[in-house]
Amino acid sequence: MTNTEAQSPLVLAVPSKGRLQENAAAFFARAGLELTQGRGARDYRGAIADLPGVEIAYLSASEIVGQLAAGAAHFGVTGEDLVREQIADADKNLVLLAPLGFGRANVVVAAPQAWIDVRSMADLEDVAASYRARRGERMRVATKYVNLTRRFFAEHGVADYRIVESLGATEGAPAAGAAELIVDITTTGATLAANALKVLDDGVILRSQATLVAAPRARWTPGARAAARAILTRIAAAEEARKSREVRALLPTPVHLIVERACTLFQATPALGDEPDPHGFVALHCPRAKAAELADWLLGQGAVRVSVVALEQVFDARNALYEAFEARIGG
Repeated sequence: MTNTEAQSPLVLAVPSKGRLQENAAAFFARAGLELTQGRGARDYRGAIADLPGVEIAYLSASEIVGQLAAGAAHFGVTGEDLVREQIADADKNLVLLAPLGFGRANVVVAAPQAWIDVRSMADLEDVAASYRARRGERMRVATKYVNLTRRFFAEHGVADYRIVESLGATEGAPAAGAAELIVDITTTGATLAANALKVLDDGVILRSQATLVAAPRARWTPGARAAARAILTRIAAAEEARKSREVRALLPTPVHLIVERACTLFQATPALGDEPDPHGFVALHCPRAKAAELADWLLGQGAVRVSVVALEQVFDARNALYEAFEARIGG
């Protein structure tokens, strides 16, 4: 390996515009990773402030999938729907590391509301067979998600259909006479309803959201691995902080039995190590949803005042996110 190869940067591909770009930047900022664009918003290359060895590539969400598949990007932020549509055996060829909590949308099968007897994929199978028997042709499905549709329909035994690839507003295809039903992505379902369409009861193909994806085919030099560890460590620390709270109290001593009981009852962990404070001070980390219950319980154990504190980052000696990455990328 040449010195140049060893120093080649980790390439992180993120969406280049719109809400996805804004949400991606906010996500990384919460993890202490500020994305920068050297020459402003029109610059399609950037960096992470205070983290050398990382190059940001601003691309469309669809282009990001292609770059990951080719190994031209190490990490990418893109929709799971695009990954599973464009990449065969996505779980074998890419590493879907973590859902990021934004860009949520569902890929669904939708039929006309007027089809009152069609509520499930099994009903659709019957309608498709009847349609072909009566008309001598297959029922049409308009979609941009050709591969997802074929796999999902095959899983449900629906074969008498043909795909009409949609280049425009897919939800308008049935009203325009271009298709009998559609497979499309939706967030609230309002646009489908406005076009007199309904989602089948078992017609959700994929619940998608923006996802952090790693590319096994990329050149994982020592420098790129070090940058990956730094990024994943900070993301894991921010995620742990987001879902946790620190509960602090001053209790009558001894406190070790109270701490042990709190760990059992409230999934808590001592924030200051296993050795009890001789003065009765305790700081416990617990799931966010259990913080109020733990605080009330500590008052019952003799605490006069309990504080619940939001956390910014929580670093752990064991990083499950990086371990999942290492397991797939290899040594």
